[in-house]
Amino acid sequence: MQNHFKNITLKATQSTDLYEIEMIQSLWSGYGKIIRLGLENGIKKSVVAKHVKMPNQKNHPRGWNTDFSHLRKVKSYEVETNWYQQWAKLCDDNCKIPHCFVIESENGEVFMVLEDLDDAGYDLRKDSVDWSDIEACLKWLANFHATYLEEKPTGLWDIGTYWHLDTRPDELKIMDDKTLQKAAPAVDEKLNNCKYLTFVHGDAKLANFCFSSSENKVAAVDFQYVGGGCGMKDVAYFIGSCLYEEDCEKLEDKILAFYFKELESAIALKNKDLNFKELEKEWREMYPVAWTDFHRFLKGWSPSHWKINSYSEKMARQVIRKLS
Repeated sequence: MQNHFKNITLKATQSTDLYEIEMIQSLWSGYGKIIRLGLENGIKKSVVAKHVKMPNQKNHPRGWNTDFSHLRKVKSYEVETNWYQQWAKLCDDNCKIPHCFVIESENGEVFMVLEDLDDAGYDLRKDSVDWSDIEACLKWLANFHATYLEEKPTGLWDIGTYWHLDTRPDELKIMDDKTLQKAAPAVDEKLNNCKYLTFVHGDAKLANFCFSSSENKVAAVDFQYVGGGCGMKDVAYFIGSCLYEEDCEKLEDKILAFYFKELESAIALKNKDLNFKELEKEWREMYPVAWTDFHRFLKGWSPSHWKINSYSEKMARQVIRKLS
């Protein structure tokens, strides 16, 4: 670790020294790493440091090594920096995120020191879920969306999610599904022209949720693709990340009923002055549209992906038929 980054970490955490406990993960395509640091005589026992360093040689695991792809990633780290500096403070315990102690950029590197969610009690990571886990994540999303309803995403992505159409021209160009390819702009426009918009997390997969071992609550991480949008983008993407197609279909009504119940409660707590029934009607209609939007991305990015299934194909056909 550069001495400069070490010094700002010590100062921000009021520690006398630090040491690396473990590397949690490498960042996508070799853009850096996330490490857990132990602190001596500090305000916390440990923190998590995210160190972004742009690679000299682009090395995307699926072969997407274009300048366009590189610039998208660069912007994503700028967005995450802006998120923590300008917007994160609005999140409360109902949409828990790690507290940011410090963010610093120097010589093309980004260094951020974040609360260690393991130490804060969110120490479980899951690769499969039961219904109570789904509820916890949907409640987090509902509170997050309520918090940022009708806000302007200044400093963030104008349109959130990492699969947004304008940021994925290469994947669109090579799609074999020409019907969906042709419909993609209309799907995108439908989502972007919602009357009710909020901030979406933009990468709300199961792997980005940290579960509490003592209560049915979660915290979320990774805000590189946060930006404006319809909340159904996060909900559809989350459900697709943790359920197989049979359960996606079987539980669809239950999922949406729970999410909108939590969203209504969260909006009431935030004293947001809007017509909730109108919002719910609009967003329910957007659920299959949001699902189709991500399905479009997958069919260009990784045509053999396990998430490409009969449920998604049925959703897409229904949406395209309505749009045409």
